[in-house]
Amino acid sequence: MSGKVSSPCTGFSPSAPQIYQSVMDVIDSVLENQSIGRYLDIGSGDGLLLQLVGDRFGLERFGCDHTNRFAKWSNVPIDIVDLDREPLPYPADHFSLVTCVETIEHLENFREMIREIYRVLRPGGWAIVTTPNVLNLRSRLRYLTSGFHNMFGPLAISGQRMHDTHGHISPVGWFYLAHAMLKTGFENLQVRVDRFQRRSIIALVFLYLPIRLLGRFFLYLERRRNIQSITPENEPLVRQINTLDLLLGRTLIVAAQKAH
Repeated sequence: MSGKVSSPCTGFSPSAPQIYQSVMDVIDSVLENQSIGRYLDIGSGDGLLLQLVGDRFGLERFGCDHTNRFAKWSNVPIDIVDLDREPLPYPADHFSLVTCVETIEHLENFREMIREIYRVLRPGGWAIVTTPNVLNLRSRLRYLTSGFHNMFGPLAISGQRMHDTHGHISPVGWFYLAHAMLKTGFENLQVRVDRFQRRSIIALVFLYLPIRLLGRFFLYLERRRNIQSITPENEPLVRQINTLDLLLGRTLIVAAQKAH
């Protein structure tokens, strides 16, 4: 295969094929056609990404999720693990590549998952994490009017069931995901999005200039109020928040490398 996702959507989201295609493109760029090593997909779902990566890269594949009852595209056994309460059932320094696609928004503690990903990666290995981009303009406007980001909403207090948020309980923005990965020890962060949202493009015409100006004013105020708030390490992350990709992108895709 060339990496092109041609299979129909089989997961819980109609956007999955395009997200997978973008993830495949990122894998291709970071692995540079490497075909040896072990690969882990966390939150494997229907197994489509496992199948695509196997066809394209030939890595030894592993998958884990809270259930294996959705798996149908790959014959890779899915290890059952409670990602909220259990560590990943793999030794340290075991994988060359780990993907965690549309999963951290379902977890109670995404930072613990980032630490687990770092633990099971070998030095020099790559992690690719995706999550709904809560910083696009459509999401920002929804939060302004409702208090909820796009693809997130009110949660049931008692009982667990599928609801309008499709199990999304933890909105994770670019800064906090990047911060968690850098604090854990990752380096060489790369940020992408899968595609631009048309509704966000319309809003951009009216809001881009005010957002850029207010973003600069925010940095100015932070430097005046608390010199520790903005540092040479985190300023690039803060400035990234109002770039076109994050203002328009539907899905946040972050790749990072475990330190050698």
